[in-house]
Amino acid sequence: MSTPRPSRKNVPAQTPAPPRRGTAARSSVARPLFLSAGDEASRLQKYLASAGVDSRRNCEEFIRTGRVTVDGEVVRDPAFAVQAEVHDVRLDGERLRLPRFKYFLLNKPKGVVCTNNDPAGRPRAIDLIPGGEKRLFTVGRLDENTQGLLLVTNDGALAEHLAHPRYEVARRYRVQVAGIPTLETLGELKQGMYFSDGFFRFQNVKMLKRKGRSVFLELELREGKNREIRRLLARAGHKVIHLERIAFGPLRIGDLEIGRTRELKPNELKDLYAFIERTPHERQTLETGRRRPTKPRKTGTKKRTLPRTSERDPSDSGRRGAARNAPAARPATSGKRPSPKGRPTSKPKAAGRPKSAGKPKGTGKSKGAGKGTGRGRQK
Repeated sequence: MSTPRPSRKNVPAQTPAPPRRGTAARSSVARPLFLSAGDEASRLQKYLASAGVDSRRNCEEFIRTGRVTVDGEVVRDPAFAVQAEVHDVRLDGERLRLPRFKYFLLNKPKGVVCTNNDPAGRPRAIDLIPGGEKRLFTVGRLDENTQGLLLVTNDGALAEHLAHPRYEVARRYRVQVAGIPTLETLGELKQGMYFSDGFFRFQNVKMLKRKGRSVFLELELREGKNREIRRLLARAGHKVIHLERIAFGPLRIGDLEIGRTRELKPNELKDLYAFIERTPHERQTLETGRRRPTKPRKTGTKKRTLPRTSERDPSDSGRRGAARNAPAARPATSGKRPSPKGRPTSKPKAAGRPKSAGKPKGTGKSKGAGKGTGRGRQK
């Protein structure tokens, strides 16, 4: 009797082997859809540059000279839309593939620049990445004399969500300044100051410790501008002695030595994806534990109130205040006609002097009486 063959439903599912450390472990972190949505279709020129062929200008020349084919057909339009998962893009017959996204954490030392093209020939941050990776760039630049945390990657969409000012990603620094700033000075740094190229301010600043005639501060920025920290502290009268970035969003420098680099761990990459997926206001609420403060109301002079509706002249709109409103009825005890501003038209008379003294005949009588013109009262 033959043994029945087991069906596919009865075959136990094989448990996949755990990913190895390194490349396989990092590829298990799924990239958010909102980051990959913009990469589904891209210009042919950009696709070649992202694949590490050359600069966009040179890639455009390759396309116009007929060296690039898409699905076996020559394409000479650099703006032709292609998708990595759909089209077969080749340069001189060799198929091009987009590189895997990579993320490196670097503790940049002083004297290293963040640009990829330096005519002066100074050491670059991307030269410190091992393996000779291509098409890498820094996220959140630091000037030459500043050290600390720097993210180096080839993921342009993620870099935009971290570096663009509208996302308000927090950057924390530890700075040593000359002199001891007062509480009023720290308050002015938080309120901000105007410069020729914008308005600079610290989101938060606190004093850590003193060292001789200097002090260590920890401050936070939401938008990094050109030499913003040094210029703002110099305006306040405190020269920067040492400046180091210790955090950028959810990333921390930790115990990474100066000049060393490492790839992001899977949990760090997962936290980074979750961080940039939140809105700026949600991130600030989670970081500080409270909502973003609203604009304070102006407190100054007491608001002037208008008289009641029954006491106001209907013809007056009320915009000039109650002091300029004409009275509804002429006071019986006053012989002066009030001016529009509520002041008498002539100087007050001496006390005890009759009101009718010195006045021409016919003045000072009740309303409607003759005024010396001979007309009399109309009947």
